[in-house]
Amino acid sequence: MEDTRAPEVARQAEHPSDAGTPARRRLIASSLATSIGDGIYVPLTMLFIHGLTGLSLTSIGTGLTVAGLTALAFMPAAGILIDRFGGRRVLIAVLVLRAIGFAAYPFADSYPAFLTIALIVAVGMWASSPSQQSLIGDLAQGAERDRLLAWDRSLRNAGMGGGSLAAAGMLAWNGTTGFIVAAETLAAVFALAAVLVARIPQVRGVTKRPDTRGGYRQVLADRPYLLVTTANFLIAFGYTTQAMALPVFLTRDVDLPDALAGAVFAVNTVLVAALGVPTARLTARGRRTRTAALGAVAFALSFAAFALLPHLVHGADALIAVLAVAVLYTAGELVHSAPSQSLSVQAAPDHLRGRYLSVYQLSWSICRTIAPMLLGFLLDTGPLHLWTVLALLVLTGAAILLCAERSLPAHANAPGARTPAT
Repeated sequence: MEDTRAPEVARQAEHPSDAGTPARRRLIASSLATSIGDGIYVPLTMLFIHGLTGLSLTSIGTGLTVAGLTALAFMPAAGILIDRFGGRRVLIAVLVLRAIGFAAYPFADSYPAFLTIALIVAVGMWASSPSQQSLIGDLAQGAERDRLLAWDRSLRNAGMGGGSLAAAGMLAWNGTTGFIVAAETLAAVFALAAVLVARIPQVRGVTKRPDTRGGYRQVLADRPYLLVTTANFLIAFGYTTQAMALPVFLTRDVDLPDALAGAVFAVNTVLVAALGVPTARLTARGRRTRTAALGAVAFALSFAAFALLPHLVHGADALIAVLAVAVLYTAGELVHSAPSQSLSVQAAPDHLRGRYLSVYQLSWSICRTIAPMLLGFLLDTGPLHLWTVLALLVLTGAAILLCAERSLPAHANAPGARTPAT
């Protein structure tokens, strides 16, 4: 039976100035709920699972790595499902999958059970991003699509910060009670997100996709898109640095107290949440490749500044200098994130958007999988090696983006352009 609400969504997509439509409000609310869940889970993953299962940290770390790598193998299938059924339906499924996984964690009484649940959660986590961005691509086009992506990013950062605070409160409970409360809270949050997405009307035409012949062969033959994906893989190391390497560097090499090292994360979270949408509006005036490359250059400058900190500042001045560099780092994230994400969605053909975005998501997923090993090695070799290698990685990514500019479709790189019909 045809969804009688579809004409309403089609009308909303044709009138991008109507930014407060119910469908988009529900999408943003779902994104906020999901990010709160990520904020609870991601920073405390090892402690969370250890508190629920009693397994050793070594066993947990190995299991999470195996689950994460195995989940990557499901990404091509996720792309096919998105193109076949639409981002909305796949997003509902992966949110339900994550809710089931977290609800089951307190009952993981064996290592095989833990591995199974970890795989379910990992598949849901990796598949969430391409399905969410595909749904955004269905709901809006051109500049309005960019704005919706910007709101999504901004509220995700706010939700991550709120979720981290909630996680800290749950840890105050005695014994395993706090971890059980966290697990069931996570299950409820992702279930709520699934309900919100389910209330978004199906966009007309999504259930009857155009011809998808070519499939992944077309994606792998799209050299400009693969260049954009490669560039993102390199620049993504700039994002992983904040959580994985920066705290160690600040406490070990700059001699900041552990408590103050967290101030960098707080500054970054607040600035990205508050300035994400306004910055996206400003960066929308230029070509997406050039603006994203500029953000990567700002990343590199902040890395150079971090490398100099141990030699230039000490004592009370160190915190002020660190926060100043953190602002520069955050500027790089703000300038890079909006155009790069928009580029990945705008450059993907509508009828193969799921496959394209699944390939692009691999640039994030693989980076996050290998970053702990690379950053750990670089930290052991010393701060100069750490920041030099990271700066070279993001600058190489910026150069690749500029090389891809000429061969990208005009609508993908030009602000405000509409995607041509397929």
